[in-house]
Amino acid sequence: MEVNVHHAKTNLSKLIAAVESGEEVVIARNGKPAVKLVLAETPKKSRRNILGSGIGKIWISPDFNSPETNAEIADLFENTKDFD
Repeated sequence: MEVNVHHAKTNLSKLIAAVESGEEVVIARNGKPAVKLVLAETPKKSRRNILGSGIGKIWISPDFNSPETNAEIADLFENTKDFD
């Protein structure tokens, strides 16, 4: 359908509904096509931004924060030779 600018201003909601139902809507100025209404593409959600998307992908040992493990890590930091 082709409509003039005045009609588009007064009936914008109806024109949007027409586009959403698959109809092509062209707005003309002085009888010449000026713009076409099209559906906006919705951005796809990134998997990394979805809360809880890492569930089941990471495993943490039950003793990750035990005194023995902490001592072992501290020992690795303190007794590692520099590679200069």
